[in-house]
Amino acid sequence: MEIAKLIEQIDRTDITAIERLSALKELSKYAKSGEIARDGDGTWVNNHIHTCYSFSPYTPTSAVFYAWRAGLGTAGIMDHDSVGGIREFIEAGKIMEMPVTCGFECRVSVKGTDLEGRRINNPDQKSCAYLAMHGIPHQSVDAAEEALSVVRNKRNERNRKMCDSITALVSPYGISLDFDRDVYPISMAKEGGSITERHILFALTKKITSAYPNREDACDFIEKLASPLGKTREKLLNAPEEFYEYDILGVLKGHMVEKFYIPADEELMHISEFTALAKKLGAISAYAYLGDVGESPTGDKKAQKFEDDYLPALFDTLKKMKFSAVTYMPSRNTSEQLDEIMRRCDADGLFQISGEDINSPRQSFICPALGDPRYGHLRRATYALIGHENEGTKDISLSMFSDDTVKKFPSLPERVARFAALGGYSE
Repeated sequence: MEIAKLIEQIDRTDITAIERLSALKELSKYAKSGEIARDGDGTWVNNHIHTCYSFSPYTPTSAVFYAWRAGLGTAGIMDHDSVGGIREFIEAGKIMEMPVTCGFECRVSVKGTDLEGRRINNPDQKSCAYLAMHGIPHQSVDAAEEALSVVRNKRNERNRKMCDSITALVSPYGISLDFDRDVYPISMAKEGGSITERHILFALTKKITSAYPNREDACDFIEKLASPLGKTREKLLNAPEEFYEYDILGVLKGHMVEKFYIPADEELMHISEFTALAKKLGAISAYAYLGDVGESPTGDKKAQKFEDDYLPALFDTLKKMKFSAVTYMPSRNTSEQLDEIMRRCDADGLFQISGEDINSPRQSFICPALGDPRYGHLRRATYALIGHENEGTKDISLSMFSDDTVKKFPSLPERVARFAALGGYSE
């Protein structure tokens, strides 16, 4: 089969993981022969790639392939409330001879902590934080799924209500949104995937583009529904077809959620339950730093305050809740924000992880900021993650933050260096 057809196969969500992986095996032959060009030399890293098991244009198989083609030396899967794509992602990594790491992202309640009542790193809800669990040993995937399936089921109850709220907003224009008919089918929920606000808004996007095939008309409707488009209108009018609906989704996500959002409650783990689960799984609990956001020059994000005004309280809470790490994205923060976060992580002995949140075809798998020598430790940390996951898969007691390992190697820098070497790190 020719290369283009094989790439089509690995992108498909209507076939099995086995079929996608079979197509990747054929593609890997072209990769090894040099018939598929690679954009980089394999020195880049990314630990936060979403797949179709949460919201993304990429299957676990295609995510690994595109990451390899972009020039990554390693890649990490990070889906919301789901570990459904992990085993496929691992196998795809083996086929492409690229080490991978596995985790998931979820929201938690911070009630009863010093963070209660604050807007943390969640734009939509106070007292609710996004957290990442990295480096899940492979024998712990089923235990992670057991916990997350409860979260997804409760979340879907809320998703149905939010679809009803959207229908109330758009029904005067002859549009409706049904969870079971419009949203569920565009997800991987039947295979353990999650359904997020992005799924809901993507289903609404498809309703909009169907009702308003003319882009000018679609833009007029979006302005009625969400917000004045400003500079973004030109972007939508000229977007390539493969980006158009994702660009609309970006506008709706930035400006419409507050009109239909129902706060999460019953589905949320408590922050203490999250770190306890990480300990049980042999995984690494990480707080996902967002940082205050200034006004977006493209007009598709609004300015908003997050953690920067109360960092001492945030880090005190992370220490009390026994977090192992903080994850952050160098491309989205200022150097001053990053310097402060790195300083606090060093002071509190928190492992630093980086990953660029990938969930749209416009996004690059490469984070150019990681080429800055100031962030070289984040590349080393990625290979420490790989070493941790490999060792933890042999035996959880061998993982980087197990009681046995911490007792044997109490110095975090020493431990990171050791696990990075185990993960294949080289300068």
